Amino acid sequence: MRTDTTYFGEVDYDEEELIHFPRGLYGFEDETDFLLIDFGEDSGLLSLQSVRTPQLSFVLMHPFSLAPEYTPVLQPEELKALEAERSEDLYYYVLCAVKEPVPESTVNMQCPVAINPDTRQAMQVILENGAWHMRHRLADLAAAKEEEPC
Repeated sequence: MRTDTTYFGEVDYDEEELIHFPRGLYGFEDETDFLLIDFGEDSGLLSLQSVRTPQLSFVLMHPFSLAPEYTPVLQPEELKALEAERSEDLYYYVLCAVKEPVPESTVNMQCPVAINPDTRQAMQVILENGAWHMRHRLADLAAAKEEEPC
């Protein structure tokens, strides 16, 4: 199969590469099938590209590289929908609002994207523990990492 993308032009993909969001993403409920495309091996950035709407792509980051103490815990109904037994069995990504300068970019740590790597089912969840919010500046996360003791 083939699709146009926001950042990579036309790309070929196999159906088993699709990430399926049965409920879509918040604000994009009709968008259910996406590709996860790495911007580059060392970039730490990924594109969550809609296969239905070429101009719709979200920039994702690995939350654990930003905040090693990040430990998302899903509700039982979310785990059931993702066909997972434990929160630790899932992959997590956070949406990034890229700004100029880059350290002013923000990530949404409260509403990560959770993906079951075995079924490729995914959903955006809202963490209820209150430790994280929707707009963490990259500069603040980097400063917090630098302050951690070795």
